[in-house]
Amino acid sequence: MPFLHFRPSSTTKFYAYKCHYFDIVLECPSCTLSLTLVVSHLYSATSIQGSDVDRSDAFSRHSRATDAADSDISDAKPVRIIHVVGARPNFMKAAPVLRALRRFPEVRQALVHTGQHYDANMSGVFFAELGMPEPELNLQVGSGSHAQQTAAIMTRFEPIVLETRPDMVLVYGDVNSTVAAALVCAKLLIPLAHVEAGLRSFDRTMPEEINRVVTDQLADLLLTPSIDGNENLQREGVPECRIHFVGNVMIDTLVQLLPKAQSQLPDELPPQYALITMHRPSNVDDSTFLRELLQTLDEISREIPVIFPMHPRTRQRLAELGLSFSCAARMRLTEPLPYLQFLALQTRATMVITDSGGIQEETTYLGVPCLTVRENTERPVTVTIGTNVLVGRNMVRLGDEVKRILKGGRRPSGVPPLWDGHAAERVAAAVVNWQPSR
Repeated sequence: MPFLHFRPSSTTKFYAYKCHYFDIVLECPSCTLSLTLVVSHLYSATSIQGSDVDRSDAFSRHSRATDAADSDISDAKPVRIIHVVGARPNFMKAAPVLRALRRFPEVRQALVHTGQHYDANMSGVFFAELGMPEPELNLQVGSGSHAQQTAAIMTRFEPIVLETRPDMVLVYGDVNSTVAAALVCAKLLIPLAHVEAGLRSFDRTMPEEINRVVTDQLADLLLTPSIDGNENLQREGVPECRIHFVGNVMIDTLVQLLPKAQSQLPDELPPQYALITMHRPSNVDDSTFLRELLQTLDEISREIPVIFPMHPRTRQRLAELGLSFSCAARMRLTEPLPYLQFLALQTRATMVITDSGGIQEETTYLGVPCLTVRENTERPVTVTIGTNVLVGRNMVRLGDEVKRILKGGRRPSGVPPLWDGHAAERVAAAVVNWQPSR
């Protein structure tokens, strides 16, 4: 008669949680069949070292401790909130929201890091700089195709939601972690809030645009950073009662850390320099354009020194193509920088050349000229109000814009409404006061 053996083979730990692997052996007189069962997504109490664990503990470290004076308030039913982060911009947006929600004694918070960014400089150091406690759970999904990464996050996040049954899940921005968590919540009927909702580049070739559109259609509470976000959502048929214009939470982080960043400036900084970031696949995965871009940056470095903290993706592409800069003496290449150091460099830069969405916002607030190597932007207020100029993939125009800035040709600019350092407070109020749509 066939029978089963369960034989433990290995264990992997995710913070307080353990993933157990079992070899399942089916034996019968005619054959033996061995399979490996991965119980990484169950997170049952028996899979945790020690005895049973109360999952509500996961919601305590990010919540304000109440004292006797708060006893009448803290008797109210707790509001359990999970924040999902996975990439550097998510951390900068979640940090002020976590702080703002701590002011509400009834709120219990938990932080889940998907592990989408797994390089220490691209992820781990941010928690220390932003004053964020280590997350309760790191899903450690790592790299992979969009489908692989999204599926891995969904598979590992779903059991957490099933077990904790949060009152709301907050997602941030437009990365794969955002849409993966949104899909899980929609299937399980868990209320979802999207911080930085409504942004549109109207370019469906961008994976981030797909993530934005899908997440906004699934979200119950849409928290927009600018008025164009409200307009986009209304045009797509999102009920107005779900939309709240709160401002830009990433600017909250910038405002808070700007004084500290001033002490992070490196020694022997040139009086003028161009600060470069480049990481989007549309730019660095196109070998023909990447060669043209590097040639242009070489030419720019002859006009002004260049500091280029290089994203791992960009560095890998350069190595694969055997590309290098001919004017190396005026081109300072570095590893990815911690947020404070990079922010410090932005404050002193003569200009920033980038393809990053978040840097378009930061330079607008700082009043630093920004040249964006993209044909479009999901942050149009940085162009209409701020310091941003879209140069596209036209390297002649990039060179011309650099020369214009060096000649003092800065155009008038300002700071968009509600980019005032208090957006997270408005997010927290909207979350706490949220009621399901009737």
